[in-house]
Amino acid sequence: MSLYGTMRTGVSGMNAQANRLSTVAENIANSSTVGYKRASTEFSSMILPSSSGSYNSGGVQTQVRYSIADQGATTYTSSASDLAISGGGFFIVQGANGQEYLTRAGAFVQDDQGNLVNAAGFTLMGYEYQAGVDPTVVVNGFDGLTKVNLASEGLTATGSTAGSMGANLPSGAANGDVFTTSLIVYDSQGNTRILDFNYEKLADNQWGLEIIDRTSSTSLGTATLDFDADGVLTTSPATLALNGGAISPIAGTGAVLNDIDIDFSKTTQLGTSFTPDGGKIDGNAPSKISGYQIDSDGVVYIKYANGELEPRYRIALANVQSPDKLVPQSGNVYSQGVDSGVIITGFAGSGSFGTILSGALESSNVDIADELTSMIESQRNYTANSKVFQTGSELLEVLVNLKR
Repeated sequence: MSLYGTMRTGVSGMNAQANRLSTVAENIANSSTVGYKRASTEFSSMILPSSSGSYNSGGVQTQVRYSIADQGATTYTSSASDLAISGGGFFIVQGANGQEYLTRAGAFVQDDQGNLVNAAGFTLMGYEYQAGVDPTVVVNGFDGLTKVNLASEGLTATGSTAGSMGANLPSGAANGDVFTTSLIVYDSQGNTRILDFNYEKLADNQWGLEIIDRTSSTSLGTATLDFDADGVLTTSPATLALNGGAISPIAGTGAVLNDIDIDFSKTTQLGTSFTPDGGKIDGNAPSKISGYQIDSDGVVYIKYANGELEPRYRIALANVQSPDKLVPQSGNVYSQGVDSGVIITGFAGSGSFGTILSGALESSNVDIADELTSMIESQRNYTANSKVFQTGSELLEVLVNLKR
């Protein structure tokens, strides 16, 4: 057996235990870091060729492994912009260099520009809502993502573009009977206009619908509603496009009324009284932004002082086939690794993605008791390896002194 080999083996063991102590130190230091994933040191043996009469000691090599797939405990906070993921997936964030990364650290706050950034300065990314239409995700890349910005815009108003009105029309009504209900809509400056929905019995199982602007008495659209013997609406499509341009603007405002699509598919004809369902319309009168809220699907709503909620963004999530093979970067973020698999993007609540918890944070998955135990083990093992080195050195000294 080579004395030099014995000493090298001892050094190898000390280096390995030093690496383990380094990961323990990092874990303990980040035990309170939001979304931090525990690092551990894995050992594997290094064997050298030996003969029957002589044994060559090898050594040990180490590899650092991150428990990225292990979810930490969830803690709840009072901030709506604190986000945690219950289940799989990562938030997509952008660094100062414009590069996208993955993270589970969801302690987001607004910066001076209104962007949501976490404690390490990475900006949360999502898709914008366009005219209230749920955005389409790009599953194999980050194209289309934009910074989630919640900057207050002061007073805002949105003109109406779509709505619905349903009602039960009494089947026993006489031909020529007219029933009326109304719906408030908003022009481009948030001014209100009242639209009257006039239902006239034309014949058995047939009614006429005319929608009129009450102020100008202008007819905006008409439709014929046909029903089957069970009182179910058979008219298709069950929508009416209102010509907003036919209404003159309120004097002195210059505001216009958009064309509005009205869905009347919930209209029925049954043997009871005329019963409107109340109707719905999009848009809003001028109102100040009072806050925001984020639902479990990652939809970010702007909240107005009048109680209205407007979807602005949908937070994007990402995942890989082997999360533990992602490459850790400074700032508690990860980038794609050679063995991690390709990054797939999507929305919370779909596929392999978990749900988003607002007002919550994912804690570090470090167990302090385990780390302290590992620290003691490493300390003892380091000492034992140093004894091997020291013994080899002493034997070598004996060998050198044989010549004296």
